[in-house]
Amino acid sequence: MKQESKIKATIGTIIITVLLFLLLWFVYLDNPYVPEEEGIEVAFGDATEGSGQVEPIPDEVPSPPPAPAATPQQPAPPSANDLMTQEDEEALALQREQEKKRKQQELAEAAERERQKQEQAKLEAERRRQELAAEEARKKAEAEAAAAAAAKAAEEQAKKDKAAQLGSLFGNPNNGAGSGDTQGDTKKGNPAASGGGAGSGTSGGHGWSLKGRDLRGKLATPNYNSKAEGKVVVQIRVDKFGKVISATQGQGTDISDPVLINAAINAAKQATFSEGDGDVIGSITYIFKLK
Repeated sequence: MKQESKIKATIGTIIITVLLFLLLWFVYLDNPYVPEEEGIEVAFGDATEGSGQVEPIPDEVPSPPPAPAATPQQPAPPSANDLMTQEDEEALALQREQEKKRKQQELAEAAERERQKQEQAKLEAERRRQELAAEEARKKAEAEAAAAAAAKAAEEQAKKDKAAQLGSLFGNPNNGAGSGDTQGDTKKGNPAASGGGAGSGTSGGHGWSLKGRDLRGKLATPNYNSKAEGKVVVQIRVDKFGKVISATQGQGTDISDPVLINAAINAAKQATFSEGDGDVIGSITYIFKLK
């Protein structure tokens, strides 16, 4: 709009300039040039102008030409500086528009990167959750398998202990087991008194049962101070040298006093048996009576 106004003002100025030139041109042509006469003017008296009595009537003087009508003031045409300023403003506006688009594009790219980062974090969290769930499931399965194996082993051990107890009560003709009273270093009714593997016997009022082994010396007497009566069965494991390497409470115990149970276990650990091949499992039964 501003550029159009400047163009119109320029055209108007050119038109007015041409009109003024033409007007001056025609006015100059209407006044012909009259050369001045040379010499001295002499009046001979036959002219009315020189009588001196009558005022001469001057010739009609031509009226001056009318002044040209005032033209409205037109704006000056745009200068080179104005055009350069306008071009600079347009270039600056274009540069600002490009900068605005560039910033918008950068913001959009930053938002997209943030979205991708959040999506990656979600995928990583889900993967980690699945790994933890799989690890927990594996540990649970291993624990269940271990518990099942332990239960099975305990059941088999219980069966062995029960068989060992039955053998100590009724004897086992297949392994040469016998029974008798042991007082000091003598054994009554035990054909394997020399260490041939009796498998069971009594000592100091307490019984023992260990397949293929013989008791060396006496069973240690539990150290206790209690008024409870009953029986404590201690399950023992004996190595190839005849030493008790483990002792725990076994089935058949009818006393709940922990003092008596611990006293029986400690006494069982002091027992010594004959040597043999590998470890064997047996039991020692302690009978508690009021003192």
